[in-house]
Formats: sequence, C-alpha cells, structure tokens
Amino acid sequence: MSIKYEELSEEFPEEGFSENEFLEESEEFSELIKYTIPGYILGLLAGVFLDFQGYQRSPVGQWLVRTLAGEGESIFEGIFSIRQRIRKAEGSMAEAYGWGKFFGIAFPWIIDLGSRLAGVDVYGVEGFYIPYFYALSDQIGANISGTLFLKRTEGSWKAGFSRYVRHPVMLASLFVIILVPLGLLGARILGFSPTTQTFTALETIAANLCWVPPLAGWLNEKYR
Repeated sequence: MSIKYEELSEEFPEEGFSENEFLEESEEFSELIKYTIPGYILGLLAGVFLDFQGYQRSPVGQWLVRTLAGEGESIFEGIFSIRQRIRKAEGSMAEAYGWGKFFGIAFPWIIDLGSRLAGVDVYGVEGFYIPYFYALSDQIGANISGTLFLKRTEGSWKAGFSRYVRHPVMLASLFVIILVPLGLLGARILGFSPTTQTFTALETIAANLCWVPPLAGWLNEKYR
C-alpha cells in the first residue's frame, strides 16, 4: 500500500496532507471494505435457514435477513468508529463515513413496518423501495455524514462542496444511491419477487453496494 508522497504533494499541494495521513486513511477504508462480506454471508445463511424451517414469508424473518444482508457491515463499521473514538484517533473521512452508516440502521425498519401497516404489497413492484432502504439508508447517512465532515474540515459549504465533487468516495456513494433503486425497480417489473427468505437475502445483497465507495477510496489512495 505504498504511496509516492512527492507525486501527491505536486498534484494536491493545497491539501496539506502528510504521507502518514494518506496511509492511515487508506488503511481505514480498507477496514471498512472487509466488513461487507460477513454481513452478506450471515444474511444468506439466515435466509436459507428460515426457508428450511418453513418461514419463507415471515415478516420478522425478512426483517432479520434484510438487516444482516443490507446492514450487517454498518454494525461492524459503527464498532470501527466507536473504536476510533475510544483510542482518540484524529477524525477522518472513514470514521465519519462509519458513523453515518451506523446511525442510519433503524430508518429502514420504520419504512418496512409502515409499508406493511399501510397495505403495500411488499412482494410486488410497488415494494421495490423496501430492500433499497435496507441496503442503502446507511449509505445515504454516510454520504450526509461525509458531507458534514468536509464542510467542517474545509471551513465552509462552498469549499466543502468543492472537495466533495473531487472526492472519489463521495462521488461513488452518490452514484450508488442514485442507480440502485433503478435496478431494483427494473428487476421487480421483470417479475422478480422475494417470495422466499433466500430470494430476500439475494435481492438485498445485490442492492447493497456499500462496498463500492470505500473501495473507491482505497484504490484512490493506493494508486494515486
């Protein structure tokens, strides 16, 4: 994970980052990436187990499967951010990103419950947004948290936004937030329906592209 600091200094002289800061940020984003796969595995295993037990359409089962497959990494990333605070590490984009994801966990639970109480067909086309929020509400929270971090570190909204549009993690996050619901809607229109817990897990895993922004940050720091 070597970085040519001289090249970085020439390319971004105004940033004022040290080589150690770039290395630390890169290592932190690589940690966030590692948290996604365990969530996928746990969600899929839970789905298969519940199907085997005969709970293919259990609302509680879907809540559990979607939480694990769509938000499992948020729990781990929240632990990462808490650990950073305990060790009193200097605030970073990766930490702010983790906090945003952690605090976005409960939002899809409210949307899911409210939709069922309102009579929405959660298996039909109109219910496409439910897995979206399970998979990406934490991503939306991370994007907001990251934006506030940039505003705070840059000193103004204008400067923060200027850095936002040049930050690979934030741009990748925005890209994922916009495109995933289109994919979910398209799949439902074509006839896909999460009628089993395994299908529920697979749909949520496909929508949970939260690993893309941290990967963009890690690759940017590694090869820039």
